[in-house]
Amino acid sequence: MHVYGRVMVVTSVTQIEPIPHLILSNVMRPGISGLMKSLSNEYAAKGVTFNCLMPGITETDRLKSLVAQMAEDKGISYEEALSSYSAAIPMGRIGQPKEFAALAAFLASERASYITGTSIPVDGGRIKRI
Repeated sequence: MHVYGRVMVVTSVTQIEPIPHLILSNVMRPGISGLMKSLSNEYAAKGVTFNCLMPGITETDRLKSLVAQMAEDKGISYEEALSSYSAAIPMGRIGQPKEFAALAAFLASERASYITGTSIPVDGGRIKRI
């Protein structure tokens, strides 16, 4: 029996590149990736895809809060703190939620029917792996 289904989980770039001081994320997210890969192997023939979406630094309320806290802690402006985040990104800017949403919409579509068991970063090139 062939069914159509899309399962996506939002992990993080910590899934493949540990980030200092995020021990729980660095441990749990690779496990989620392994689960999704295993499920993709089990259900691929039924037309159900399983993929991980790995956002990098994205302009969210959480990021704004972290930037504001960094600015306060370091005694710098919000703009200076924000630029320290974007400095590590080859594209030189913070990602937008709509850019992440575009990937999710594509993976949910029929056009992505042959993409399963993978993890896709939306990070402006920040991850340094090959």
